[in-house]
Amino acid sequence: MTLQNAPGALLIIDQQQGIQRLDRPRNNPDAERRIGVLLDHWRQARWPLVHIRHISREPDSVFAPGQPGALFQPELAPREGEQVLEKNVPDAFINSGLERWLRVRDIASVVIVGVASENSVEATARSAGNLGFVTRVVADACYTFAKADFAGRPRSAEEVHDMAMANLQGEYAQVLLADELLAAWSTL
Repeated sequence: MTLQNAPGALLIIDQQQGIQRLDRPRNNPDAERRIGVLLDHWRQARWPLVHIRHISREPDSVFAPGQPGALFQPELAPREGEQVLEKNVPDAFINSGLERWLRVRDIASVVIVGVASENSVEATARSAGNLGFVTRVVADACYTFAKADFAGRPRSAEEVHDMAMANLQGEYAQVLLADELLAAWSTL
């Protein structure tokens, strides 16, 4: 695998306490650990990173302002000086200032991790690709939950995740694994 140019900004999506409360089967049980490894790597290299959190407009949501579920997971929480953006819809580019933040810093590429694979991760990656950013999604640093498809058939979290990654691969993003990404940029 070859990765061209600098790694760009790491976008960490929706690593909030409320997501840990979902009582449904999920995939990638080590995703948060991998996100943490990537976060540490970005911090040590002093590469740009953005913590993105969902703030719901629904007052009874676990992601509503002021609710504990809206807080970042402590092990992945932003440090002082790290960029934090809030979103109200799945796509982190909508009404958040993310595109402007990237453009004014001449950041041409993004690496996306987080939750949920078929929701906020996929929506954000599609927009990033459509806006012309070199977009990479780290499949094993993303996760989702089991759910029924449109026809009502139950789908495992792995199936939902794999389809989201397939939707992105090639057209919107390069999908890869955390170890591949770190190995490719270990000399940067």
